[in-house]
Formats: sequence, C-alpha cells, structure tokens
Amino acid sequence: MTNEPELCPICDAELPPRARFCPSCGAAVAASIAVEERRIVTVLFADIEGFTSLAEHRDPESVKDLLDTCFEQLIPVITDHGGHVDKIIGDEIMAIFGAPVAHEDDPDRAVRAGLALEPALHRVAPSLRLRVGINTGEVLAGSVGPAAGYTVTGDVVNTAHRLVTTAAPGEVLVGERTQLATTEAIAYDAR
Repeated sequence: MTNEPELCPICDAELPPRARFCPSCGAAVAASIAVEERRIVTVLFADIEGFTSLAEHRDPESVKDLLDTCFEQLIPVITDHGGHVDKIIGDEIMAIFGAPVAHEDDPDRAVRAGLALEPALHRVAPSLRLRVGINTGEVLAGSVGPAAGYTVTGDVVNTAHRLVTTAAPGEVLVGERTQLATTEAIAYDAR
C-alpha cells in the first residue's frame, strides 16, 4: 500500500499533511467541493482563430503539439492574472475569474488577461490570431457531471461564449456588466 499525497480538489496541487487550505490556489480543502453556491464571476473564452482549417492539412500529432505549445503560453497568462482555467475544448479555452478564489477586481483581471493573451500566442505562433469574449454576472459554482468537476453554470457562461464567437480575430469583446465594472481602468471602443 502506497501513501499517495492528497491533492487539491480545485487545482490538483499536492497538499501538505493536515492542510486546511491549498497553498497553490487558496481553496479550502476541508470543505467538500460538492457544495454549490451562487457567485459573481467573470468568464473568459479565448478561441484560436483559423485553427480548424489549419488542422485539416496537418498530421494529428503535429496539431496536438501546436495546441500544447499555444496553451503553454496562454494558461500562465490566465493564472498570473488570478484566473482559473475551467476547461480546454479543442482550440478554445474557458477561464473563470472569481471562482474558486475571488478577488475584488476580477472583471479587471479578466480583461487584462484577455488583452495579454494574443501577444502571448504570437510569441509561439505568429500566424495565429485569437478571439476573446468576456462576461460578468451571477453563476452557480460547484461540481457538475459524473466526474464531479468544479465549474460554473448559467447564462453568463453562454453569453461569454456568444461574445467570443462574435469577436473579430485579435479582438477582446466584453459584456456590458464587465465594461461597467472596468470602465475607470480600461478604455473601450463601442462596437
């Protein structure tokens, strides 16, 4: 029988013995992750523009290698701004600012991360463009599905996804509530 280290249910970081909080993400580990709660969060979607057509003409292994390289640049931008990568689906990433760990300036952090994503992508894939959609509002946060993974649900997520599909390549498109929360720190153009 092996003594495997206990892992944080949020970020999978190794926990010290008898830890009450994760030293990596700050999540309470004594409480069950199955608890659902309403939270105000900012959801960010980023989609690599044109990746599908690029992948049609490449070997699957080189497609995976390119995606890995891209996400190795994008994920740290999100986490450095205090976001939580919720999921990666194909060439798209979903991140949450405000869950599981909240900051008073989560909308600002999300927009700043969104603005920093394309320059990070250009360092490894200068020919690729990124579309970003960001939206703020109330969600239900907790475990969802048979794997009981932590995520957020609600119309805020759907609207953020609609924003990313509407954004032009190279554009960061934000919802009204995100804009109102960040308008003193970030200059916006009307679309």
